[in-house]
Amino acid sequence: MVNSTQVSYFTLTAYFDAGLFKYLFFTIITSLYMLIICANVFLIVIICMNRSLHEPMYMFLCSLFANELQGSTGFFPFFLVQILSDLHTVSFHFCFMQIFFLFSYINVQLCNLTIMSYDRYLAICFPLQYNTRMTFNKVAMLIALTWIYPFTEVAVMIYFSARAKLCGNIINKVYCDNYSIAKLSCSDSSANNINGIVYILFMVTAVVSLILYTYFKILKVCFSGSKQTRQKAVSTCTPHLASLLNFSFGCLFELIQSRFDMSSVPNVLRIFLSLYFLTCQPLFNPVLYGLKMSKIRSLCKNLVSSKM
Repeated sequence: MVNSTQVSYFTLTAYFDAGLFKYLFFTIITSLYMLIICANVFLIVIICMNRSLHEPMYMFLCSLFANELQGSTGFFPFFLVQILSDLHTVSFHFCFMQIFFLFSYINVQLCNLTIMSYDRYLAICFPLQYNTRMTFNKVAMLIALTWIYPFTEVAVMIYFSARAKLCGNIINKVYCDNYSIAKLSCSDSSANNINGIVYILFMVTAVVSLILYTYFKILKVCFSGSKQTRQKAVSTCTPHLASLLNFSFGCLFELIQSRFDMSSVPNVLRIFLSLYFLTCQPLFNPVLYGLKMSKIRSLCKNLVSSKM
């Protein structure tokens, strides 16, 4: 048995010996990471450099893409090193640093998707009052809250987890996970549990309630409105709904992987499901919004044609 004063590193046991295939995996993951970086940076630059896109919806998209860069960078470089390494260990402090970035990514993403649903609600249900309700100051405040609150919440969570006495250092994941570390704790974890309950009550419940409320109102307007209103709602809400569902499924895969015994599932499939929200979402969103948003699509076409 070990305690927190003796744990200086954690061992990640979900990795397996792939032999020479590890170089193939390394190449594929590197290509995926570079594609994610290029796609998100490209759209951030497109939005920032074109004044016609300096609208609330595109500012929220810019925040969404920036968060995906943050989450990807908090995971992929570490993952690439571990693929080529024979010793899958991570230091105590680096492990918690990775937890901070990955959990911040999850929470900021959830907040981003929530304020985007609120933005679509105002645009569709109150089109004539939209500019007075969604002012520049309000957009800046919403984006600031989207980042500040999750960072604060995750910092509090890590504070309690890092102070716990640990009875082991084995994590059955390919990255550091707070729930896995909490299971290693052999000290009183009531403070951490209370923090988790408060988080679920005030974060998850509020977010889910707001998203359901906004889409209920949007559907109500669509059914009672004109054909033009329905077309506008479909064109602007489809990318957001697709992104929201994709992210929710990814988080659900990770939740099942963490909370239930998955020993009967092949190891490769378990790893893929646990990484879905970290790999597919940052690539899915730029492609989705780049293809679906007509302004972004036309600007991308103009940029490519001018370069050619």
